[in-house]
Amino acid sequence: MDGTAAISSNILSDKQGRKIVCVQGLGFVGAANAIAIASACDPAGSPLYNVVGVDLPTENGRERAAALNQGAFPFPTTDAALVAAAQSVRAAGNLVAVTDASVFGKADIIVVEIGLDIEDKAATPRVDLPPFRAAVGTVGDHMKPDALILLESTVPPGTTERIVAPLLRERLAARSLPTQALKLAYCYERVMPGDGYLASIVDMWRVYAGMTVQAADAAEAFLSSFIDTRKRPLTRLDSIRAVETAKVLENTYRAVNIALIDEWERFARHIDVDLFEVLKAIRVRPTHQNIRYPGLGVGGNCLSKDPMFGSTSPQDIFGLVDFEFPLSTAAVKVNDRMPGATVALLEETFAESLAGKHVLVLGASYREDVGDTRYSPSLTLARMLADKGAVVAFADPLVDALLDVPLHRDLPAANGFDAVILAVGHKQYRAIDLAAWSGAERPVVLDANGVLSRQQLRSLQDAGFKVAAIGRGLLR
Repeated sequence: MDGTAAISSNILSDKQGRKIVCVQGLGFVGAANAIAIASACDPAGSPLYNVVGVDLPTENGRERAAALNQGAFPFPTTDAALVAAAQSVRAAGNLVAVTDASVFGKADIIVVEIGLDIEDKAATPRVDLPPFRAAVGTVGDHMKPDALILLESTVPPGTTERIVAPLLRERLAARSLPTQALKLAYCYERVMPGDGYLASIVDMWRVYAGMTVQAADAAEAFLSSFIDTRKRPLTRLDSIRAVETAKVLENTYRAVNIALIDEWERFARHIDVDLFEVLKAIRVRPTHQNIRYPGLGVGGNCLSKDPMFGSTSPQDIFGLVDFEFPLSTAAVKVNDRMPGATVALLEETFAESLAGKHVLVLGASYREDVGDTRYSPSLTLARMLADKGAVVAFADPLVDALLDVPLHRDLPAANGFDAVILAVGHKQYRAIDLAAWSGAERPVVLDANGVLSRQQLRSLQDAGFKVAAIGRGLLR
């Protein structure tokens, strides 16, 4: 028996009397959540749970499981606390990751972290339910009938009650097991990848509900065991569909906020107004401190698609007609246009075709200080530049590989690049000295995401660079 098999056997045998928690889905959220739960300890410092992370038996699933089993977070991260916690739970021996779904049969608690995608944002948005249903069905094929099932995926309102619950009951009944004891609850996460990755799980307010009072009570007890609820109290709502709505509306609000500013960006720039300066002035007002800044657009697994869940829920989940969400859907479209605004500004700055121009894009991830490229506007930008005939290369210290586009972890040599686009505000790029890097070269510098300060941009301009920036007027 190898080391991982031995640990798995010990965890599942439950010799320490600990409850067994399975986390389904070892993506960016699931892997971090598994580490956070495994880190929970009693007053004496002993682990509260034996945790099993479960992923699909695919190449990605096996790689993620292997990383966790080696005491490493499966994705690049700048959060030292998360890295240390992954090593700590590995040393404690109460976290193991597998690709064998049968382990769900041993679990007292199953946390579902399976994301849902939108099939076609441009036409009639529809939720891509088959992979999600397959994942939930796998849980139902193995779970104990009285296990707590805690769904944390962002879903259209009504999904847990009208899709997940019937499917679990169907699978339990097919195994001749009772269905009346089903404990199903929903709680959404507010994970923020970056320096505070782990803290955004264990030191963050949560909203939850259960299909029954018993399920809600069980979810409350579980969540309170690894979240600091003394500082961040839990909020229980009356129904799961209310919590699902809260999650979708929360993400939609932020996407609309960003879209509002993106809508003003081009106008402000063309009348020579620094929108960053304007927004900083507005933020002085306490009621407006959450107003966003312009940039390259939104990415990641939330803001880029979750606002569309509102428009899919009425018909797809509840069978209702004549419900529209024009502001929510328009926000997605406005944000999706921002990479195109950057391409247009680059063309304007060159005052000629981009065909044959060599462009270095600094940052491939969807936000600063993370290695997550899902729905990244930087990738959309690269495709648009390529469509214009430009030759694109990326640099990103946190991204391992990209398909079809050259990627450098460190800055490549400056010679040969006609333009540099600052797309993501990684720490390395906010402090970058482009003049020192470029030597005698003077590529066009375009700040697409407020990465550099106005003073940094002016300094580059004074050094002979042609400079442009989304959200800023002339750099006088």
